[in-house]
Amino acid sequence: MPTDKINLVTGATGQLGSHVVEQLRLAGETVRVLVRPGSDRAFLQSQGVEFIEGDLRDPAAVGRAIKDAAIVYHCAAKVSDWGPWHEFEEEAVTGTRNVLAACMLAKVQRLLHVSSISVYGHPKLPAGARINEETPLGQGFWLWDYYPRAKLMSEQISREYAATTVVRPSWLYGPRDRVTMPRVIPALLSKRVPIIGSGENYLNIMYAADVARGAILAANHPNAVGQVYNVCSEGEVKQVDLLNALTDAMSLPRITKHAPYGLAIRWAFLQECWKHLIFSKKPPTITRRAVYLIGRSTQYSTEKARTQLGWKPQIDIREGIRRTLEWFVSLPENKHIAINTPVL
Repeated sequence: MPTDKINLVTGATGQLGSHVVEQLRLAGETVRVLVRPGSDRAFLQSQGVEFIEGDLRDPAAVGRAIKDAAIVYHCAAKVSDWGPWHEFEEEAVTGTRNVLAACMLAKVQRLLHVSSISVYGHPKLPAGARINEETPLGQGFWLWDYYPRAKLMSEQISREYAATTVVRPSWLYGPRDRVTMPRVIPALLSKRVPIIGSGENYLNIMYAADVARGAILAANHPNAVGQVYNVCSEGEVKQVDLLNALTDAMSLPRITKHAPYGLAIRWAFLQECWKHLIFSKKPPTITRRAVYLIGRSTQYSTEKARTQLGWKPQIDIREGIRRTLEWFVSLPENKHIAINTPVL
């Protein structure tokens, strides 16, 4: 039942945060958002939320936003595979420290911290084993692997508050995706995307609204205080099937060329080295993290979230891709792209 409690959402202009806002408002909840000056607020304005303008690096602004809040959804993050360390560190350390201090002062009932499955790093598992919430974190981080390092630091800070619950999502897609689709679709259109490896690996890709629902369930579950949950995919669609669905939807030829996974990782590393050498702010055309996301095999367990929270994905990949592409081509800059209904 809806209540008059205030839900504060950071990162509400981002993909996951916007879906958390949308679902809370559909449930009749009161939502307040902390947004930077000049940020795109068009979607949030349609949701009837209360705006607090400010930056996570400003303790006073964070304090104003969290005052009187019952639940804080800390979704803000620099989600990228490129950029200087100080930008990731500011989100991980400064921003989360400010959120934590404000939560303690306001004595919020729950801090729901959005982490990432990337905090596990690159653990080496026995055949058939899956990564669960007890798997050690930070294993085998790569050079310049700033995003997972920052997410791990941010999670560790958030857990200093006794009333924290952590969710660890995976690679997200869906409407309002400003990270993945704006890179994937132009690359497909220019025919620059190969199949990594055999293409038979299952992807750890998850519709953002399903993750948002998991976050809300975790934030409101009385037994989830102090708990951590993988809220990700256990493998629904193969790499080759996803690529076929996207190219078919845009009336493009299906991809037939393959790149060995190991070779693609090495080539991406060389590109990263060159970009670092010339101090480029523009990311390389391919990064190791991008190769890893599309080429790795899924090996994460969501049993804890399913059994303790009653969570399971509701939007299958076919419907999710349809909704994502419809949103993408609705943007003024993408009106020239025609799509068909994807078939998976």
